[in-house]
Amino acid sequence: MIIGTGIDLVDIPRFERTMTRTPRLRERLFAESERTLRLPSLAARYAAKEALIKALGGSDGVHWTEIEIASEPSGKPHFVLSGSTATVVEERGIVTLHLTLTHDAGLAAAFVVAEGAPL
Repeated sequence: MIIGTGIDLVDIPRFERTMTRTPRLRERLFAESERTLRLPSLAARYAAKEALIKALGGSDGVHWTEIEIASEPSGKPHFVLSGSTATVVEERGIVTLHLTLTHDAGLAAAFVVAEGAPL
């Protein structure tokens, strides 16, 4: 059963300007393992975090650095959640999060489907 969906789009040049102007955003928005990635990849991860918040229906109890986007050996992205963010997801009955990312032509996008157990 689908509990929620979320989508987000990020203008990469604008994101890069913001990150350059405010370097501390890397620490406030990204898990330690994400911080060394190139800016287009960070923009896609930012979009994924925003899309997750939309799929959850809001940001109560959600913290940016508790949302990590990792990759399987095949390259497929997935969420690694911790702390209160993981608790929020569990409390909402979500058992699986599906994630897809893309970046091209100056834009980064992410789509999330939050799936619960079948009724």
